[in-house]
This record gives sequence, structure tokens and C-alpha cells, in this order.
Amino acid sequence: MSDSTTLTLPVLPLRNGVVFPGMVVTIALESSEARRAVSAAQDGAGRVLLVPRIEGEYAKVGTVAAVEQVETSGAVRGALVRGLARARVGAGQIGGDGALMVDIEILDEPLVEDPEQIATLAAEYRAVIGAILEHRGVAALAERLLAVDDPGELADLAAYSPDLTLAQKVELLETLSVERRLTLLLDWMGSVLGELSLREKVREDAAERLDKSQREYVLRQQMAAIRKELGEEDGDVAGEYRTKLEEADLPPKVRDAVAREIDRLERVGEQSPEHSWIRTWLDTMFDLPWGTTSEDHLELEDARQVLDADHTGLEDVKERILEHLAVRKLRQERGVQPEEGRRAGAILLLAGPPGVGKTSLGESVARAMGRSFVRVALGGVHDEAEIRGHRRTYVGARPGRIARALVEAGTMNPVFLLDEMDKVGADWRGDPSSALLEVLDPAQNHTFRDHYLEVDLDLSDVLFIGTANVLETIPAPLLDRTEVIRIDGYTDVEKVEIARRHLLGRQVDSAGLRSDEIEVTDGALDALIDGYTREAGVRGLERVLGKLVRKVATKVAAGNEVPVVVDRDDLRELVGRPTVYREEAADRTEAPGVVTGLAVTGTGGDILFVEAQVMEGEPGLAITGQLGDVMKESAQIALSYVRSHAVGLGIDPADLEKRFHLHVPAGAVPKDGPSAGIAMTTALVSLLTGRRVRHDLAMTGEITLQGRVLPIGGLKQKVLAAHRGGIRQVILPLRNEHDLDDVPESVRTEMTFHPVDEVGSVIELALEPATGAVQAA
Repeated sequence: MSDSTTLTLPVLPLRNGVVFPGMVVTIALESSEARRAVSAAQDGAGRVLLVPRIEGEYAKVGTVAAVEQVETSGAVRGALVRGLARARVGAGQIGGDGALMVDIEILDEPLVEDPEQIATLAAEYRAVIGAILEHRGVAALAERLLAVDDPGELADLAAYSPDLTLAQKVELLETLSVERRLTLLLDWMGSVLGELSLREKVREDAAERLDKSQREYVLRQQMAAIRKELGEEDGDVAGEYRTKLEEADLPPKVRDAVAREIDRLERVGEQSPEHSWIRTWLDTMFDLPWGTTSEDHLELEDARQVLDADHTGLEDVKERILEHLAVRKLRQERGVQPEEGRRAGAILLLAGPPGVGKTSLGESVARAMGRSFVRVALGGVHDEAEIRGHRRTYVGARPGRIARALVEAGTMNPVFLLDEMDKVGADWRGDPSSALLEVLDPAQNHTFRDHYLEVDLDLSDVLFIGTANVLETIPAPLLDRTEVIRIDGYTDVEKVEIARRHLLGRQVDSAGLRSDEIEVTDGALDALIDGYTREAGVRGLERVLGKLVRKVATKVAAGNEVPVVVDRDDLRELVGRPTVYREEAADRTEAPGVVTGLAVTGTGGDILFVEAQVMEGEPGLAITGQLGDVMKESAQIALSYVRSHAVGLGIDPADLEKRFHLHVPAGAVPKDGPSAGIAMTTALVSLLTGRRVRHDLAMTGEITLQGRVLPIGGLKQKVLAAHRGGIRQVILPLRNEHDLDDVPESVRTEMTFHPVDEVGSVIELALEPATGAVQAA
């Protein structure tokens, strides 16, 4: 290498290309970094260092370039630069004008040690480049490019090639040896030439196959004509489908559509993609159970026995199923036909917390009615085609889940369970809940049309049963088409019976035990429900029972005496210490300013606490606990009511000129709704008067600025949650009093209810006698 020259130049990074010595290019100055570099070059000797940047790192070698022209008009500036020489990048620092200045070492090309070898490599490289350009139809360009005599310049022309990656171009820039550069390019461009040759051969083969297919099509048509003259056309595939069509019991319009597709099949060659598409469609049409229905078992007593054997409680659902059977029985016996445009289908929606038996109830209904049962899990479904099917023009098209479920059921009147309807998604692929509008409408679903089948499907005899945890996420038009039946949870008595009749036996069988090897007392079941679970359903109870049974199975396998009797005192040894603290309300309400409220979540009813505190500082209200807008407004209304009725409530108005803080614990759980209004008001009054709230009492109700108590929803779930939590007194809105009829009688007899219509009554019922005024924190 000749003597090197050291300079300090501003750096202009290149992110999408590489500039070689001898190249003249225009660079868009889009970044402030690039503009500062060009400005620094103009202020100096008009030189800039172009350094490629790949995967966040600068190349070791850059190109010294002269800035010949700078475009200043327009939104994005540009600079015309000419590559001069390679340079090794050294240490850098930020200059006074903000540009990155680096020390560089100008690199000269090394002397050629073997001119003949270089000449041979250059000739081979010219031949490869010429062949590539000829493949691409630009042979004239090859003549101009390959006229370059200098081997180094010839190698650097590869910077214009679209076949090289940015990493390959950077490697070429960093390679000083001309021989090494030409060797690399021969290897890379040889691979490109091989790929181009392979593509051309593939195109030639495809053209040859196309000619062959055309000849086969003509011969096939001639063969079909000969078969027709001989009367042997029924021996082909189309003939087999015609035989199926004659034997099938299809509706007239469906029969016409199938006949048209069979005619198309005869005209299409076997090598055509349409041939397989048509055959798949025809197979699907013949798989559908057209005209096949299962006979309903309409004996009401037998159906009631099946439902009672499978599920404890759930009287509302059982009554609705029996009503459906009774109507069908009367219409069948008396020959009553459905009105025109209105069918006798039923769409039920079971709404309630997890673990109450919504999903398993669908299978019991099918067994009670003597029908087939199919289930579709809608949770997380985003694609509308899952319901309506794909258009036949798409690759991989198939019918929707409704049509496939009919094939699976084998009848046109199954019990169809749409599980988790509240968890259907919607995005750019479509809205499945909108596609369900036609499916779940008795006035429309007798002509449901699947996009793949493109014929009408009669779903009027299908019994649709949907399940959901919450109704708020179901679109209103879809919810309007269903008959909502709420399942709000079980009482402790019902849970004991469910555990005895269903859960325990299932877990015993799962553990490989015999029923005579384990005995669980009612006291043990009561203790499990009271101390280990607090839920509306029984899913958690079944898990605890499974743990208990496995412990017993371990003892039996170890040779212990059987039967193993499990009583209340044995639970700590078998399933650990209790996890539910039933007297939590009494502990939390020991201090003034804490109130027990009631709420409804996706998992059923629950107890929540409202805490109030007052402190010195700027008057105002802080609200925490991840509350929604409606709940925050309830807190503001509560404080406004207390301020406007301070004298009547026995509160010193001076105490209200302080800062208040309302908090609803379990801050990680979002909360919203107006039903905590009276609880917030009571918490503030309790705090300011120093009177504690009764520990055995909970409340729910919306408040107005005038102090009226308005009705709320989900009363049954809230009352059951209070009962599970050991609370025996509940304050509720007067207009919700009639909802107490839905609460099981066994719960109502153990609890005391206080219907109220104004906040004064709430405070009088909820607060204990004063024990001293509260002090600000």
C-alpha cells in the first residue's frame, strides 16, 4: 500500500445503498444528521465521508466524496456527490456545528501482483455480466458497461446491480484487493446467472405443459362426444353424482343448483382446478342432512326427569325447556302450522357467572328432547367466515360453522350450543356477531344462506342455546333476538347437593377409587364451601374436591384401611388451611368511614368495600381504586349531598372544608356503575360523624342529588354474594323489592332486607350510635 493520507471529515451515513469511488449520485438529505454533514462539508473543503450503515452499525470503510451541488428548494433537500476514494473510518467526535467528524485514512488500491490473473478474472466477470444482461433483455447496456478497461473500476460497477444485497456491497467496498473483489463477484453473479437460467427453464416447461393440457382438453371433449354417441356417459364421475341426485331428498331449489354444478363438472377437464372445487362443493351438498330430522321426545315427565338427573336447581331453564316441548307437542297433536314468515324456532341465552352449568345444560337439553347435540365455541372468533362460510372463489374455501355443524349432527334439527357469545371479537376480518343476526332470528333463519353453499338452509327447527357471562358486550340487535334466562348462582344448600350428586362421584371415578372406599360427610362439604371457596358456581368447589379425593387415593394406594371417612376436622390435613375469611366485613368496618357494598362482575356477585378518609389540605375529593366514570360521578354526588345536608346529618360544616379521599380496594380490578352511590354517601357520613357502620350489613343503590335511592340491576347475584360472605342484612332500593322473589327462599329466610327510597333511611339503618368525632389525618 502506498503512503496514506489522514483527514478529518464530516460523516453522512447511508442506510439504503453504497457509493463507490467514481460514482456520481444524488443523495436526499432527509435527516438532520445528513443536512449537518453537508453543511459542514460546504463550510470546509467540500468533502464528506459516505459511510454505509447496516443493522445499526457503520461499515469499517467509507467513501470520500466531493459535494458538487446542493439543492435547497423543496421540502427535502438533496446533494449531488462524486465518489473519490476509499477511506478507513477512525475515531470521531461531534463538531461545533453538530456534525459527526471522524478521522479517516485514505486507502489506495494495492499494486497488482499478477496482472495476468487479474485480466483472466476480469474477462470471466465480463462474460457472466453479459449473460445476465442478455437474460434480462438489455444486451445493449452490457456493451457500454463492459467497455470499462480498469479491473478495479469494472468491479466497482457492481454497486449498480440489483442482484447484490446491501451487506454484499458493503463487503465489496471494504475489500481493497482487486483480485479478491473480482473473485467475490464471480461467485455471487454466478449464482444469479444459475437462478435466471433455472427460471427460464421452468417457464419453458410450463409453456410445454400448457400445450399438452390444451391437446388433452380437445381429446377429452372428443372422448365425451364418443361416449355420448355410445350411450356410456353415465360411467363417469358426473354420472355418479347424477345417481346420488336422483336418490337424495333435496328441496327443489337445491336440486336445481346441484344439477347445474353437475353439468359444469361435465364440461370442465379433470386437470382444471375448477374440477376439484366443484367436486368438493357437490360432496358437501350431499353430506348435508337434507330432509333428515330426529323425532322429538315430547313426554314432559321424561324430559323433566332427565333435566333433574343432570342438574340441580336451574328451575327457570328447566321450565322454559318444558314449555318449548309442550308447545311443540300441542302443535303436533292439533296439526297447527307456523304462520307465514314466522317459524317455531327458539333462541335461548343463558347468562350467568362461570361454573353454574350453562354449557353442560345444552347437552342435557338435547338428551331430554332426543336430539343431536353440537357445540360451537365463539370465544375469540374474529372471522365472519366462521359463521357464514367463505366465497367459493377463495383457495381453501369451506362452509361456515353452522353448515358444518349440521353435517356433524346428521339432522336438520339439532340442539345447537353457541358457547361464550359475549366474547366474540370484531376486527378487519369482519364481525361474527353481525353474521349471527340472521342465524338467531326465527323470522329469517328458515332461509339462512351460507356463502360457500349459496343455497338456502332451513334453521327454523334448530334449538339454539347461547351462553354468556355478561350481557353488556353482546351487541343490542343480537341480544334483542334472544330470550335471556339468567342463572345467578347457587346457594350453599344447593352446592352441597350438587357436590353430593354430581361432583364427588365424578372426582372419585377420575381418581380410580370405588364409591365404597371414601365417605365425605355433610359437615366436611359445608366446611369446604364455607372455608375454601367463595364463588357463584361450583367449578372451584370441584377443584377442591378433586384435591381431597387425590389425597384419599394416595392413602388407599398406600394400604390404609377403607373406607376413608373425611369429616370437617380432616380437611386441614387433606386440602390445607381455609382460604376464605367469612368475617371480613366485621374486621374491615371496625373504624368509621368503611362501608360494605355489593357489586356484580363477570364471575357473579361480589362484596366490595368503600373507604373514606379526611385530611387537612386544599378542599376537594380524591378518588382511587380504578373506578369508571359513572362510579366517579357517584362519589361526587355523594359528597355534594353530604355538603348540602350537613346540618341535618349532624356534621360541622367546617369539617367539610377539608380534603376527602374515597377508595375502593382491589385496585387492580376495574369497577364502574352507579350502584355504589349510597355506600359512598354512608362512608362519608360515617367518617364525619364518627359513627361506625354495622358490620353485618351491606348495601346497594344509586343516589341522586336530592337524596333519592334509585333501583339497580343484578340484585339476586348481589344478595347471594352477601349471603356467601356471612352478611345477614341488606339495604336495597324500594323499587327493587319485587326482585327479591327471584332470591331462593332458603336465603331469604336467613336474611333481613331493608327497602329504602331515600338516603336518610339508609344512614339511620346503617350507622351505629356515635362514639366520638373523627379527626383529620
